[in-house]
Amino acid sequence: MKVLLTTDGSTQSTTALQTAIALLEKDRNRFTLLCVAPDFAPPKVRLEEDTKKRAQIIESCRELVRAQSREMLARVQASTAESGVEAEIRTEIGSPARVIVGLANDYDLTVVGAHDRYTRSKAGLGPVASRVVALAPNAMLVGRELPADRNWRVLVAVDGSRASARALSLMAAHFGVQAAEITLMSVTETPWVHFGLGREWFDYPREMIDRTSNELGVAFENELKYEAENVVEAARSMLERYGLSATPLITEGDPALEIVGEAERGEYDLIVMGATGESDLKHDMLGSVSTKVAQDATCSVLIAKISE
Repeated sequence: MKVLLTTDGSTQSTTALQTAIALLEKDRNRFTLLCVAPDFAPPKVRLEEDTKKRAQIIESCRELVRAQSREMLARVQASTAESGVEAEIRTEIGSPARVIVGLANDYDLTVVGAHDRYTRSKAGLGPVASRVVALAPNAMLVGRELPADRNWRVLVAVDGSRASARALSLMAAHFGVQAAEITLMSVTETPWVHFGLGREWFDYPREMIDRTSNELGVAFENELKYEAENVVEAARSMLERYGLSATPLITEGDPALEIVGEAERGEYDLIVMGATGESDLKHDMLGSVSTKVAQDATCSVLIAKISE
């Protein structure tokens, strides 16, 4: 698998690199270190004769930025080599988000930090990471700090989609999770969840609701639960083929909130999920769900996409 490790020299990007190197199987993956420096744009000149001089200034500044980027990447490359990863280095100039998204087409997995050097004090994702998560194809890993004193805990959100299966197979084949505690989680979405209604919806006095409608609602909920159980069982069978075991978990509610909430309660170290971009009742715009999870989670998040 080809892995693109992005860095801007910030603490957050360094953490993401360290997390990716710790999680990924070193002998099954090829790594490239990428630094994208913002382009230099001096003020426009009024006189035509200054155009050549302006072009020379731009090129000189770009070469200086390239040299600084290569120097920084060489230090990172030496650090990754100490961890057993031999990575190539690559420098680019331009819009970081646009360049990374464009290059991501050539890689199976792109790794980004939760923030960039300009937004490291803010919660969630920085603007570059947000755009990469939303727009990049294939798979992405938002790397956050891993614990060093215990086995990892992995929460895999499954929904039966091709993207979900892709995320599961990527984790099983290319991540070192043989000793990890894995939970397979499926979140059922019922219509009343989106109106702020929970299970108490069924507790109203019988005279206040239509019995037939209530019975249909119960039947619909049972069908969703049955489907969720099948999805989890299929995922468990897939993991068994890789010699991995998992604990099943089925909940009801808003997918993003349930996934992030469970990750926090269970102190998970990695969330694994797919993003299909489908917008039907069952999936509730899963692409949006994955973005919310990447934004709000306090642990690392692996997201796999399937291009339709």
